[in-house]
Amino acid sequence: MKYEIVAEEGSAKSAHMETVHGVIETPVFMNVGTVGAIKGAVSSVDLKEIGCQVELSNTYHLHVRTGDRLIKQFGGLRKFMNWDRPILTDSGGFQVFSLASLRKIREEGVSFQSHIDGHRIFMGPEESMQIQSNLGSTIAMAFDECPPALAERSYIEQSTARTARWLKRCKAEMERLNSLEDTVNREQLLFGINQGGILEDVRIANAEEISELDLDGYAVGGLAVGESHEEMYRTLDAVVPHLPRKKPVYLMGVGTPLNIIEGVARGVDFFDCVYPSRNGRHGHVYTKHGKLNMFNKKYELDPLPIEEGCDCPACRNYSRAYIRHLLKAGEMLGLRLCTLHNLYFYNKMMSDIRTAIRSGTFEAYRREMNETLSEDKG
Repeated sequence: MKYEIVAEEGSAKSAHMETVHGVIETPVFMNVGTVGAIKGAVSSVDLKEIGCQVELSNTYHLHVRTGDRLIKQFGGLRKFMNWDRPILTDSGGFQVFSLASLRKIREEGVSFQSHIDGHRIFMGPEESMQIQSNLGSTIAMAFDECPPALAERSYIEQSTARTARWLKRCKAEMERLNSLEDTVNREQLLFGINQGGILEDVRIANAEEISELDLDGYAVGGLAVGESHEEMYRTLDAVVPHLPRKKPVYLMGVGTPLNIIEGVARGVDFFDCVYPSRNGRHGHVYTKHGKLNMFNKKYELDPLPIEEGCDCPACRNYSRAYIRHLLKAGEMLGLRLCTLHNLYFYNKMMSDIRTAIRSGTFEAYRREMNETLSEDKG
């Protein structure tokens, strides 16, 4: 991997990152395809048209259905889903949080009860690395526990310390797997994950500890899980300066367009979130002037596209009135068009952010977007 910062403005940075599967220009939004596809009937061919650089899939979900060993037989996830650009795989660690009622944590790893059929699954650092190696992703995430942001200090401290121990095991197993002849991607990268809730001292100590491992990149996890936006920004202000500046930084699971802009302002490179696809499937679409609800009756006779000047497949070809008709009629095409628009909006926003940083106008862009995006047009 080659990661080179090409422009900076304040703490914001824009970088050129070369991987075995292609170049990534940061800041970047990763389009979330949990099981190898974007919800909303969006294909890998569509992703290229709407400017996606990196697709994100989930280790746990692909392991329980269809199975990482089967995907390895196809030559890895990129070949399986016909995507020739970079992929990041989440480690399954978030499911330690989201499937709290179905799991048990111990030092060795986590025992899950499958949310599909109830069968028992064990996943620890080694198992997570093995699954991600079978998937052959460009970037593998270390296995961690994501504690609730507002959990008690004693729990967060114990959880964070265990996650750091798991990270060292992940690194050792990744090095072993990348040395094997039959590994799908022997250049697979490993990102470690900083945890610590909103406790700044725990976050900073953990960031300093994991930075010594000289990993390919670092993520800030455990945010957008119950804390306020102000608490999230304060945590980023505290921890990002303690992560290596010349390595990519990933803010996991965040977020709204304004969250992303504020994360960029604090030095973050990578983002992912289900918001654009989830909101699209509910008829809610993003514009530079706020979010629109396409079910609203005021769009019944509206001949305009979702957003004038937008070059997404929905806006190039269809009116608000037609998209509203599709949604009201329960036609999948309506959900697909809204999802395509939202993902295009996010990818285009990241392109605009990169341009702003590289031209020295990011702060002006940030002020403008904070004024316009805070509105909700209904």
